[in-house]
Amino acid sequence: MLASFLERAERTLDIAVYDVNLADETESLVLGTLRAAAARGVEVRFLYNLDDRPPTVPAPPPPKTRPEEIEALPFPTLGVPGWPDLMHHKYVIRDGASIWTGSANWTDDSWSREENVIAFVDSNAVAQRYAEDFGQLWQNKQVQRSGKVSSEPVDGIRTWFSPKRGEKLAHRIARAIAAAERRVRIASPVITSGPILGTLAEAVGDGKVDLAGVVDITQIEEVLAQWAGNPVNTWKAPALRAALTGAPFSGKRSTPYGPGTVHDYMHAKVTICDDTVFVGSFNLSHSGESNAENVLEIEDAALAERLAGYVDEVRARYPAVRLA
Repeated sequence: MLASFLERAERTLDIAVYDVNLADETESLVLGTLRAAAARGVEVRFLYNLDDRPPTVPAPPPPKTRPEEIEALPFPTLGVPGWPDLMHHKYVIRDGASIWTGSANWTDDSWSREENVIAFVDSNAVAQRYAEDFGQLWQNKQVQRSGKVSSEPVDGIRTWFSPKRGEKLAHRIARAIAAAERRVRIASPVITSGPILGTLAEAVGDGKVDLAGVVDITQIEEVLAQWAGNPVNTWKAPALRAALTGAPFSGKRSTPYGPGTVHDYMHAKVTICDDTVFVGSFNLSHSGESNAENVLEIEDAALAERLAGYVDEVRARYPAVRLA
């Protein structure tokens, strides 16, 4: 599907991907399609996260991208330093008119071991918003100076980019959760953003809306362990526990990160509030507010129903959250 999206490019491909790690077969299919596009005259640019964290910092799990392989591609590439704030996008802009985005990295694990949501948008106006964000990263080479893009609706879609709009995005999602009258469905590896977590705990306590979701329980337990040693976040741990155990949340027991381990996380990132959908690369996390992330906000009853069903399908695969 990705190769098919790429091979239809006629003029330009601008790509921003956090993690690229492909076996020979998928590498030949995906990167081979990019090489072929460049060979026939398509202008290709490729942004990736350059992991430059200290070796003693294991979390979040580092990408498996091999920069030397990306730099060897026959078109312009750029590694954006990704520490402490990640270049966490996973999007493609094709011919300034179509977008591929969502939560899926370009890795075999992403496509075979993880839950992910991918979105396609055919809209010149939406593509222009993504082009603005891409241009900021390409020119400035800094996560912190990216994301200054309007979130006003175009073609019925609001586009959100962090870090410049990260805090506003978190509050936007929190307000949507608070205003929901029928249902809220959430799929997110972790939930640590203050505005979202606080609102979610209140919604669970009120019990007035059908609220449910799925998380990655391994990562949730890692977060709680980190907070246990941080006296500043004393309110967050009880709020997270109340939210995840007071409503029907399920948790995927993924493989803890270690050198050479598989990445089999519950990696989908989507929130549905009544008929409004938020979907993209953004974890409902505090760090997500300062990473380079992108989210589509779409109000569409049919799409909301489809994605709420998807969250419930994933939720049914795993046991209810239990926290020690």
